[in-house]
Amino acid sequence: MKREIDGVFLLDKPLGFSSNQALKKIQWLFNAKKAGHTGTLDPMASGLLPICLGEATKFSHRLLDANKTYIATIQLGVTTTTGDQEGEVVSERKVILNEPQIKETLQKFLGDISQIPPMYSALKFEGKPLYEYAREGIEIERKSRQIKIYDINLMKMDSAVMTIEVSCSKGTYIRTLAEDIGQALGCGAHLKGLERTQTGNFQLSEALTIEVLEEMSMASREKVLLPTDALLEGLSSVKLTLAETELIKKGQSIDFISKNDKELRLYGASGQFVGVGQPDLQGRLFPKRLIANIL
Repeated sequence: MKREIDGVFLLDKPLGFSSNQALKKIQWLFNAKKAGHTGTLDPMASGLLPICLGEATKFSHRLLDANKTYIATIQLGVTTTTGDQEGEVVSERKVILNEPQIKETLQKFLGDISQIPPMYSALKFEGKPLYEYAREGIEIERKSRQIKIYDINLMKMDSAVMTIEVSCSKGTYIRTLAEDIGQALGCGAHLKGLERTQTGNFQLSEALTIEVLEEMSMASREKVLLPTDALLEGLSSVKLTLAETELIKKGQSIDFISKNDKELRLYGASGQFVGVGQPDLQGRLFPKRLIANIL
């Protein structure tokens, strides 16, 4: 029987695993009834992939929308059909660049920029992922989208291979960023390797590998799970009285002193996490998303 188990597991996803494969593996290791991930990582990418179990899946969208940080390895002078090392080579150019030139170019990508999603992506067109069209040789017109690069730095330069660290908004395709950087440098480029090091407040240094988890007993695995409300650290919290908790459980609103529209973490009189509430400007607090089995 699958178990009702709630929490967040920070996985250091290995190369070669799709996000869904990693999700299923963690779900199996915890024997969890319900599980969901918080933003895909390509099989060629490694790094931080938070996995939500049970009631935590109700709040996984918080990390889907969160900012992320990556370490990207970029091959300059070579473009490919997919924008990464798995594609066929399209063009090759000699790279004659120095670090000051590269650093100056990277800074041009800071802030709000437009990005066209790649054909080799999981975005859907008429219910079908774009990568399926790409594999059939069909090009679908994609609209550009606004993303934000908060920070971008050159970490290492080794011949025509550079390593950069990028902090960015949701929806950013690092593969496309690599191609755009190559185009701006005048030599072309593709993404050679990618590691996600941060999602929201979670760091890769806190994550565990599948191998480490496999060696643990079930009791030890449960101890490394973060609580469901760890997904909501950016929200202010409020403690409800017993009477208020009962009303919220029934889906009713309660009187609330603060008049604003910011979401809040809700805790019952016993200190148990209840869910997320939404105040209004009239001084009422409404339940927005609650966990099951509130005490």
